[in-house]
Amino acid sequence: MRSVSKLEIAIKALRELGLGQVSQYAWYKILLRTGYIRWATRNPALKTAGARRDQSRPRGLSGVRPLFRLPAREQVMLTLGESGLADLLKEADEILSGQVRLFGGEPQPLNLSPPGPLLHWTRYDPGRGEGGDAQDIKFLWEPGRFGWAYILGRAYYLSQDERYAEGFWKFTETFWEANPPYLGPHWVSAQEVALRLLALVFAYQIFSPSIHTTTPRSVLIYQIIADHARRIPPSMTYAQAQNNNHLLSEAVGLYTAGLALPNHPKAVRWQKMGWRWIQRGLQKQIAEDGAYIQHSTNYHRLMLQLALWVHALPETQRQPFPAATRQSLSAATRWLLELVDGESGRVPNLGPNDGAYIQPLTVCPFHDFRPVLQAAGAAFLGERPYPAGLWDEMSLWVGDVGQGIGNRGEVKGDDVRLSSPPVLRIPQQESWAYLRAARFTSRPGHADQLHLDLWWRGINLAQDAGTYLYNAPPPWDNSLSRTGVHNTLSVDGQDQMTRGGRFLWLDWAQADGVAYEKSPDGSWERMTASHNGYRRLGLVHQRAVTAYQDGRWMVEDSLVRSGKPKVESSKLKPTNFSLHWLLPDWEWEMVERGESSVAIYLASSLGSVLLMMQPEEGTQLTGIQLVRAGELLVGDGAVAPFQGWLSPTYGQKIPALSLTIAAVGTPPCSIVSRWIFETA
Repeated sequence: MRSVSKLEIAIKALRELGLGQVSQYAWYKILLRTGYIRWATRNPALKTAGARRDQSRPRGLSGVRPLFRLPAREQVMLTLGESGLADLLKEADEILSGQVRLFGGEPQPLNLSPPGPLLHWTRYDPGRGEGGDAQDIKFLWEPGRFGWAYILGRAYYLSQDERYAEGFWKFTETFWEANPPYLGPHWVSAQEVALRLLALVFAYQIFSPSIHTTTPRSVLIYQIIADHARRIPPSMTYAQAQNNNHLLSEAVGLYTAGLALPNHPKAVRWQKMGWRWIQRGLQKQIAEDGAYIQHSTNYHRLMLQLALWVHALPETQRQPFPAATRQSLSAATRWLLELVDGESGRVPNLGPNDGAYIQPLTVCPFHDFRPVLQAAGAAFLGERPYPAGLWDEMSLWVGDVGQGIGNRGEVKGDDVRLSSPPVLRIPQQESWAYLRAARFTSRPGHADQLHLDLWWRGINLAQDAGTYLYNAPPPWDNSLSRTGVHNTLSVDGQDQMTRGGRFLWLDWAQADGVAYEKSPDGSWERMTASHNGYRRLGLVHQRAVTAYQDGRWMVEDSLVRSGKPKVESSKLKPTNFSLHWLLPDWEWEMVERGESSVAIYLASSLGSVLLMMQPEEGTQLTGIQLVRAGELLVGDGAVAPFQGWLSPTYGQKIPALSLTIAAVGTPPCSIVSRWIFETA
């Protein structure tokens, strides 16, 4: 596929993102390059000689106001049980030993001191790592979000063990000494600053009774929170241009600082500015059906966590969310609930996944979405969607406040699926599927239209590869966002959209609305959708997914002509295309391979799975590749290094089976995939 010039990218971006969003970003770059933002966020220690560090002096012990109604210890202990408490204390002890679980993974060193010398934050390029090297800056940023402070705080609150308070203050002072205000990579992203601010406010309230919370430390925490809050407004134009989780995070950070530092001269401004952008963000970023603007299950969860934080603040109880915000949060909670696997608590690894879990107020693992949804159900639907369990702890901290602001009956339309993601279920077979069919109103994160996630007995059979890395040299420069690694069709080896950069897709592929159909006797149910990502070739991809009540699934993929092609008609005859499935790394056997069909047998402890793919009339299979961890197992041809990998969370990848069949046909042409399960 030909490369795209910078001028073409700029024109396409302006057309699709809109003048408002592009002009906001341009204004941010102007403020950055003229030096205004650098001036506005200069280190307070470098101001006029003799000037005080902060003109506002904390009143009382620190001037930091406690914001939360803390849960009863006995109730939290009862929810966790002995095993849950042991898990919490084990992770807290790991942190004291200098180990932290980044992105929900295995323990790694808790490094809070970036390499020096430190420059002003405007001198860093986050896409190239700190200091301009090849390190992904997210590995530096994640410990600096202070997610570990929530874990230490919960452990201290339940055990009253002073070691956890001592550890918090030791790590906080280490960070502050190594990262003075506005110097170094930890100040580059205002979102990172805001998330760290939230953690500091929460932790200070928990640790304030400790013998280790001395008066000098209380004064210091006031100063730290104030310096964090001052960092956010000068570059907020960037967050407004992004109109995503950055804007919400920064707005929540400002709002929190305004409430936590009531005596600060800028407290009222921070509070008002934060509240305004919180409401605008939640109302504009959540679609009517509840889908989040970033089309990512992980960012969807992050948005709900931010909303839960604000909902739990006392000021919000006195001044509740506006009706439009309440409606958006109710819809967003229902939307994500539809995508949770009831057996495992997992969701499809849809869209960008940066491993964020900004407030780990649970002992449940990173991939379990039930804690956030249990809390969101209590807060935004007025009911808990799940029975009592370990996932209730988060609700005790942020969810069980007030009487709830909605209910699950508030769905418009006669068919509940009009306000739900495209999902079919076979409850008696413990199987379900999600079909990716989006109408983009903001820039897509992945080129993944009509991707299919298939689940069986708590296992993700047809998988989304995830993200792995954003900021790395090729081939890992956000490569898992491409069409060819998703469970969908690719035409002539092309992506559905034009890749304009690591995070930018242009010529957006838009899906039509999903149509549903049921058989008269109830033996099957079908959902059908199409997308126009190959309109430049005069083609439309259509996909029909049929769920049979006996447990079988059938997926029909078709290419049909549409409109006037932008290429010579001879190039449409024949059309080369491929169908991809990403499968678990199980024992396998290729039981059929030829021009008429391909079949693979997968074995697991829960049972076996047979996947068969057959071309319809007018279509011929021309090749096959089975790839694991970037190595070819079956077939021939070149293999991309990122094929055959699954990234369950950021920075981690595990082997998977990548099955691709190539075909040629004259549109209309199609391939049928059949999934058959055999329970052990």
